[in-house]
Amino acid sequence: MLTYRPLQPSETELLKTFIYEAIFIPEGVEPPPFDIIFRPEIAIYYEGFGEGKADFCIVAEADGKVVGAAWTRIMNDYGHVDDQTPSFAISLLKDFRNQGIGTELMRRMLQLLKNQGYKQASLAVQKANYAVRMYKKVGFEIVDQNDEEFIMVCKL
Repeated sequence: MLTYRPLQPSETELLKTFIYEAIFIPEGVEPPPFDIIFRPEIAIYYEGFGEGKADFCIVAEADGKVVGAAWTRIMNDYGHVDDQTPSFAISLLKDFRNQGIGTELMRRMLQLLKNQGYKQASLAVQKANYAVRMYKKVGFEIVDQNDEEFIMVCKL
């Protein structure tokens, strides 16, 4: 049985696992060590989570275990577009990918942000990442790019 719910304050440590799972690993490339999550450019996704006005997280839970998370915060990350736009992070444990769970997490989070009065949300995604299709499907559009990544925005 799959359920969706807000992340509880006591569960914020889970974001470390999910930010690691969010790292796109191209086919044939060795995954980085877990301690990559402690680099400042990655740690901003979870450090002090819950303290910012746009810190929201929805998790997917299967049989009592959190298997996916979508969260936002206003931060100077790769997908930052301005100080009024929450940036997205989303990931699922490998066994739960490609089942529509990520799409549902995205839809629920976009609705939550809209209900909170936000006008748009942003994210950065590597061009080769299969998730680009899902982001487009839920309403994100490419607004900028560099050699490796698309910057995408979804108007709410």
